[in-house]
Amino acid sequence: MKILAAMKILLIVTSHSQFGNTGEPTGYWLEELAAPYEAFVEAGAQVDIASPEGGKAPVDPRSQQEPTDATKAFLADGAAQKKAAQTLKISDVKERYDAYFVVGGHGVMWDLATSAPVHTLLSKGYARGSVVAAVCHGPAALVGVKGPDGEPLVKGKRVAAFSNAEETAAKFDTVVPFALETRIRELGARYESGPMWQSFAVRDGRLVTGQNPASSAAAAREVIAALTEKAGEKKAEAKKK
Repeated sequence: MKILAAMKILLIVTSHSQFGNTGEPTGYWLEELAAPYEAFVEAGAQVDIASPEGGKAPVDPRSQQEPTDATKAFLADGAAQKKAAQTLKISDVKERYDAYFVVGGHGVMWDLATSAPVHTLLSKGYARGSVVAAVCHGPAALVGVKGPDGEPLVKGKRVAAFSNAEETAAKFDTVVPFALETRIRELGARYESGPMWQSFAVRDGRLVTGQNPASSAAAAREVIAALTEKAGEKKAEAKKK
């Protein structure tokens, strides 16, 4: 049985392709799109991909250097490739999704972090009862998202994201526009992390976050768990009526 049958999930990727003023290319991290896409499709969900500008989204070439089973499967999937080449434009998204998953990659730090349409989409989705998730640098998209109470969505919640230690180890700490871990903490989140480069994902109600590329599959599993839980609650309510 497909546990997410009849559910819809929107994967959100960056449209930004330049790594600050270094002249180096960036974009979304392939594993962080591939692993969740595969998990959600296998669970029976309808999966779409969107970006701020729409159309073909830039993939960080560094993320293609060491293929994983998930990235190989994604690149071999014709339907997945078509969606990655023809992403929906965020500002045009009218359909309501059961979950929104922000894919990481350094590009997020420049566009999704300051994108009003993205912040509005996620704020409204969460208020409506949808699951909101992000992995690695994906949580940068959450910095402008408000909860139903008008406070930052991450305030008081357990949140994982690319750590300052990982950013420094990658030698990008002086390139990124802000330190993601620091900003998340400043917004009042209960920031959590595991060992550098190891899988670490947390779920706080309908908010799911993962620390780094290795956390992509784990974050996807937490989203599936949250959606399964939500479906169970709906069935229980329907029986009471």
